[in-house]
Amino acid sequence: MRAKALSAEEHGQLEKAVGHEFADKQWLDRALTHASTGSSKGANYERLEFLGDRVLGLCVAELLFTTFRTAAEGELSVRLNQLVSAESCAIVADELELHRFIRTGADVKKLTGKRMMNVRADVVESLIAALYLDGGLEAARAFILKHWENRATRADGARRDAKTELQEWAHAKFGLTPSYRVDDRSGPDHDPRFTVTVEIPGVAPETGVDRSKRAAEQVAATRILEREGVWQRPSAEQ
Repeated sequence: MRAKALSAEEHGQLEKAVGHEFADKQWLDRALTHASTGSSKGANYERLEFLGDRVLGLCVAELLFTTFRTAAEGELSVRLNQLVSAESCAIVADELELHRFIRTGADVKKLTGKRMMNVRADVVESLIAALYLDGGLEAARAFILKHWENRATRADGARRDAKTELQEWAHAKFGLTPSYRVDDRSGPDHDPRFTVTVEIPGVAPETGVDRSKRAAEQVAATRILEREGVWQRPSAEQ
């Protein structure tokens, strides 16, 4: 069953929020339509998400390159990864209140937490692609700069890989290496959930859950770093 198109009022609200009047409103409909609605690949956001991810990466990389003129490639890469992460994109989605417009099937409407965060992030990338296809790179860049420029200069934007940071901290403080243990793997093959615990002798362990073993390890490592005050907790957690 094909998803119902956004109303003229909804189109207007979205255009005001993103700062662009679309010549072809179908790009907006497609960018806000999840595959769970039963729409064909040409009518949902899956392909747009692919393109939007690349446009976002290009514009943020350009922003970092011009903002941090003396930064090494490694620092720029860390900043880029933080800025284009699902967490960052989901925060932008929340700022725009995109949840009011996302069209999903009944099963997706029940999702919460990290999995729904991924949907919100996907929609932001799809919206960027829609802006690019309707108004060109300048339209997409203007949107990205508006929502990412301040984030790019935040002090915590150059965080390193959490596992690397935790290992160096554990070596320096205790002369020990963190160990990671997979406690559980659940969910279907297309959407697995890994539960991983990280342990350092003499330090309380932490557990992370995510869609891959490595991502879950990063979550667990981040929790210890934030709990022990090595990293500052972000002000807006997802």
